[in-house]
Amino acid sequence: MSEKHEKSVSFVIVAGGKGSRMGGEKKQFMLLNGRPLWRWSYDILTPECVKESILVIPQGSEVNHVPENLTVPLKIAYGGKERAESVLNGLKEASCDYVLVHDAARPFLSLNLIHSLIDATDETHGAVPVLPVSDALKKIDGDNISCINRDGLYITQTPQSFPREKLIEAVSKNPGAKDEAEAWKKCGHELRHVKGERLNFKVTWPEDMIIARALTEGITRTGTGYDIHRLVPERKLMLGGIEIDSPLGLLGHSDADLLTHSVMDAILGAAGLPDIGNLFPASDERFRGADSIELLREVMRMISAEGWHVEFVDAVVKAQVPRLNAYRERVIESMKRFFEFNVKFKSAEHIDDSGDGLSMSCWSAATLRRECMTC
Repeated sequence: MSEKHEKSVSFVIVAGGKGSRMGGEKKQFMLLNGRPLWRWSYDILTPECVKESILVIPQGSEVNHVPENLTVPLKIAYGGKERAESVLNGLKEASCDYVLVHDAARPFLSLNLIHSLIDATDETHGAVPVLPVSDALKKIDGDNISCINRDGLYITQTPQSFPREKLIEAVSKNPGAKDEAEAWKKCGHELRHVKGERLNFKVTWPEDMIIARALTEGITRTGTGYDIHRLVPERKLMLGGIEIDSPLGLLGHSDADLLTHSVMDAILGAAGLPDIGNLFPASDERFRGADSIELLREVMRMISAEGWHVEFVDAVVKAQVPRLNAYRERVIESMKRFFEFNVKFKSAEHIDDSGDGLSMSCWSAATLRRECMTC
């Protein structure tokens, strides 16, 4: 979302906890897919939604993994003995009229949620994200277990959004409040709510980190492609977008660049999409004489829309004539405009149609990766 807000907003990431429920390890600095938990919240921010970010860390801690090119200015504040003190230190370091306070242990925050909260906040109203309680509730007092009606009960998430000066006053007056919304309400201020997000869960127990890591592992898949074309006179010979000096070219509805065709089918196969025969059929006059490199651009747009990116493609072209190895580096350079690429040119050893100089064939393998469902 690129919407720009008129409100001046600071984003406070509270990372001052001791990590007692994680066995004493400071969870805010634990690595998740190569980044500490606090970085996930920072990395989602854009200058269009917030003007600055304040990271609140424990006294004596050092901040690692700070981005080299800061898109949003980052300040450091130091936490206190209790959460309220840490939040206050962050609020006092902030400079904007409005503020979002977020737990560093919630790494899967979305920009949509940030914008919803900012929109719901004004000079007299704070805003919090909530979700209805979905589990049955019980209260345990010694050996006595009683049931609690969950109707109308909601869990509260972060970030929580408020006018900054009023929140400083509310937190200062209510240091024992469980969250900023409780301190806000105890001062008699109005509070709005927006729909929270299930993925915006808090990493509290060791098992939560296992779930978070599973969500960020991503998916890697491999696809294969194959193409064959007959060699004929009076046709250009195109391979990987490069014109090959040859008295014979490949026969086809498009430019018959069989290397690019094979590569496209490998990429589409890994992404679980139809092959080029279905996407760019020879029965469609729009593709008569089409530049296969332009078709490859369209394939790249298609897989990108599905969340995939190409990690590597390897190809083998089999041909008796013409000799192709002298063109290898140029073909590789041409295809590397799109992804890491390698190709081998193999003789047909005078076997079958390729060996008789009647056709050329190509096999390709493509490795694709789709990042985590939360990214």
